[in-house]
Amino acid sequence: MINSESHCDTSTIVLGIETSCDETAAAVVAGPTDVLSSVVSSQVDLHARYGGVVPEVASRAHVERLTPVVAQAVIEAGLSDHDVQAVAATAGPGLIGALLVGVSAAKSLALVWDVPFVAVNHLEAHLYSSFLEEPDMELPVVVLLVSGGHTLLVLMEAFGRYRLIGQTLDDAAGEAFDKVARFMDLGYPGGPVIDRLSITGDPTAVAFPRPMYDDGYNFSFSGLKTAVVNHVRGHPDLDVADVAASFQEAVVDVLVHKARKAAAEFGAKGLCLAGGVAANSSLRERLLDACVADGISGFLPSRSMCTDNAAMVAATGWQRLRLDGPSPLDTGADPNLALPLLASGNPAV
Repeated sequence: MINSESHCDTSTIVLGIETSCDETAAAVVAGPTDVLSSVVSSQVDLHARYGGVVPEVASRAHVERLTPVVAQAVIEAGLSDHDVQAVAATAGPGLIGALLVGVSAAKSLALVWDVPFVAVNHLEAHLYSSFLEEPDMELPVVVLLVSGGHTLLVLMEAFGRYRLIGQTLDDAAGEAFDKVARFMDLGYPGGPVIDRLSITGDPTAVAFPRPMYDDGYNFSFSGLKTAVVNHVRGHPDLDVADVAASFQEAVVDVLVHKARKAAAEFGAKGLCLAGGVAANSSLRERLLDACVADGISGFLPSRSMCTDNAAMVAATGWQRLRLDGPSPLDTGADPNLALPLLASGNPAV
């Protein structure tokens, strides 16, 4: 890897591109945390009729939307193309067709503008999202990364130094939200719908199980989803808001309990949320309450930084450029790209 002090300093301007799933996004960041612009074009309406993301539809939409989104990000930053000093793009994990759109565009722009290209890991970008609004965050912290595709507990010792504490063994938390919402015909995406319904529901109405609550740091939500389905089938007249609230309470109980336990065991100075499910109002409130009770810091990205965005990609690109230098232009998209973890000494899961 190229060590590149010359490629990056605290004022280096990075254009970030995010197309891993169903958000077409571009952003401009100066240095590690100064967000000059962040533009997101959501595809939710395109996929809602199918009850989930359709990969081919997502890829075509990225092709149509990416150029104007990039142009808008540069304009909103008050810059011209010549001011951009590096281009970063999400290279994985995600939908392969969608990833290829962003990676190909980023490489093309880097070649035309004669600036470095940086391939960014989408999960690492989520870990870094809190730093955009809390740049002085004291490490180490435990990050609870919860999204439609991932549920991870990660000990972040420093930028680029991550230890896996726990992960889901089946459905991710966001996936469980979507599947329960789809079964109950509540609409897509399921997370925000269930969150809204839960406000008026009784979280104690149904005693849903808390899978693996006291069993290490791994997660399992498939059985909880099945328990909701079976209960609704057996009690069709039960109030929908009560079911939503009870299901959400079970998920949040498990997430907060394990995150809190991990922070204590590994000596973390704080707890961070990351990923799309980090926008859930109950999860945010419960995590902050736990941090106050335990005397540690709680860091919650704003909701716009929880969901997929390119500001976190650009900022992570800046860090990777500083640490590793430019990525080779033959770097490909990898739909199964893993979070770069420390090679040894990972806590037992």
